Amino acid sequence: MFKPELLKSLKGYNSKIFLKDLSAGIIVGIVALPLAIAFAIASGVEPERGIYTAIIAGFLISVLGGSKVQIGGPTGAFVVIVYGVIQNFGYSGLMIATILAGILLVLMGAFKLGGLVKFIPYTIITGFTAGIAVTIFTTQIGDFFGLTTGKMPGDFVGKIKVYAECFNTINWYSFGMALVSLVIIFLWPKINKKIPGSLIVIILATLVNLLINKTLGWQTDTIGSRYGAIPSSLPAPTLPAFNLNQIVDLFPTAISIAVLAAIESLLSAVVADGMIGSKHDSNTELIAQGIANIASPLFGGIPATGAIARTATNIKNGGRTPIAGIIHAITLLLIMLVLGRFVVYIPMAALAAVLVNVSWNMAGLPAIKGIFKGQKSDITVLLVTFVITIFIDLTVAIEVGLLFAAFFFIKKMIDVSEVREQRSSIVGGITTVNPINPDTAEESLEIPTGVLVYEIEGPLFFGTVQKFEQSVERAKIDYKVIILRMRNTIYLDAGGLRALEQLKDACDKKGVTIVLSGIHTQPYLLLQKTGMAKILGEENIYDHIDKALQRAENLVK
Repeated sequence: MFKPELLKSLKGYNSKIFLKDLSAGIIVGIVALPLAIAFAIASGVEPERGIYTAIIAGFLISVLGGSKVQIGGPTGAFVVIVYGVIQNFGYSGLMIATILAGILLVLMGAFKLGGLVKFIPYTIITGFTAGIAVTIFTTQIGDFFGLTTGKMPGDFVGKIKVYAECFNTINWYSFGMALVSLVIIFLWPKINKKIPGSLIVIILATLVNLLINKTLGWQTDTIGSRYGAIPSSLPAPTLPAFNLNQIVDLFPTAISIAVLAAIESLLSAVVADGMIGSKHDSNTELIAQGIANIASPLFGGIPATGAIARTATNIKNGGRTPIAGIIHAITLLLIMLVLGRFVVYIPMAALAAVLVNVSWNMAGLPAIKGIFKGQKSDITVLLVTFVITIFIDLTVAIEVGLLFAAFFFIKKMIDVSEVREQRSSIVGGITTVNPINPDTAEESLEIPTGVLVYEIEGPLFFGTVQKFEQSVERAKIDYKVIILRMRNTIYLDAGGLRALEQLKDACDKKGVTIVLSGIHTQPYLLLQKTGMAKILGEENIYDHIDKALQRAENLVK
């Protein structure tokens, strides 16, 4: 059922909460401005289209969404897709693809498919995200070095060839500005963590360029020199000229946009839930994302989704309800109305530095490192998805990644079943051993006060992670120790490992210790190989429930 979080949040809303939302919304709005412009330019469209998207889509996602703190707008995830559509079909084609994607997202939410998106393996998400990061980086090489390239091809190899041929046209002034800007962005968090370095760089680079240009005559491309004036108002809504042949041609792209928007928005919502201790409605969120993507192109925008970095910025600055997201959109509108004419002075080199930093953060190197410490099957899925994303197509990457993940999972389950035939009667899922009435479980256990025991039955892999997370979230009582009984968990993958990491982080914040019992060979070896065993503590990993209970009893004394 469609239940926007805004309606729930308004119950008990007061001036104290509003002031926090107001502050967070204004800050996020200011932060979103350079990113909206940068993502639009990287996507091959005019800079103002990024601002339109952040205003229209950002407003609708906050008003209609299923998350308390989600901030919507253009993101780096769409750069590859949008650039390709613009090259082949123009902006009218992008309008059609985005509207179709919006309709698909609404249908996904209406048919309650929000939960299915979470089943996409962690390795695939990491792989295509890293691939998108590399692609974004390659789109910025020209502006970073101030190269004279002309019209750029859409494919990765073609871009590299053009850069190689034009590298002798390097503008050292542009390169110096981009390099200094990038250094400032990387070092700025040591000075101030609330105000992003990207905003500081845009302001400083603009002022410095105006000064140098006036005194020394040095020149570098700016938004104004390349794109002309920036409108100071929202355009009137217009419909694209729908053509049946174009709809057919663009439908696969629409699917890609919809899937990507669903994945990133729900991933952002999950991250937000962990930061504020809430629970979003995934189906309502998908419907809101769909409506936002239907409306965005009507006002000259591009595809939009939940933005993890901007959502985190909203939370860190005190935002706790959708009102903060609404204020973020209004702030962007006011900036465009009042300060839009000054945007033309922003150097392209500074924007390139911002996007290079975005691609670096997006690459997810710590996550990749963690996966490379694990199983060869997880590494293979990641690499296949990564390579196909860069060289072929994002949609193909996800499809092939899913095929590889399914193949490896089936193979692993066959291998495991051969070893564990006597456990063929085990039913998958998670059951709770009730400390109040242990007789409801399959055996009677004496569980010390302050200890909660969860029994995980079956493999803990990407397909069962959600059940695991939901069961843990249902524990509303404060405990000092959580025992994860894993006697029936004979397989663990990168997704399951990620779930354990997230649980460990959540428990650390509450001062709760995790103890594992009945752990089998494959999960234990993976924990050791990835360093997770050390993080959990070898003293908290046991082969039998009795030893785990004894450890728990010692911890709660």
